[in-house]
Amino acid sequence: MTRPCAFLLAILLAAVAMAEATAAGRGKHHASVYIVMVKPPASGVNCEKYQMGILTAALGSEERAKEALIYSYKTVASGFAAKLTPAQLAALRKHPDVVQALPEVKYSLQDNYINNINN
Repeated sequence: MTRPCAFLLAILLAAVAMAEATAAGRGKHHASVYIVMVKPPASGVNCEKYQMGILTAALGSEERAKEALIYSYKTVASGFAAKLTPAQLAALRKHPDVVQALPEVKYSLQDNYINNINN
């Protein structure tokens, strides 16, 4: 009778180990924000719909595209900011209207510079 219990315990431990490995793997594929520059839309085309169409084509559904979209650039540049996984980014870069997709970079002023301004 101890063998079946040991066997079940071994299966349970293997299942837990697989679940932890899967969760750790998901952490490696977390989403990051990217600035995506696209070709300008044709004259008279709604810029936001055009950009959403590109994102929808890459992500597979309008719902996923709406969840990923952070901001739409349409005045000076044609593009958008979106939170993407590495797989989504790869699919988006294959779209013919995508010019480039670069990771978001945040800049901050150094404390010394701010202190010099305040004095």
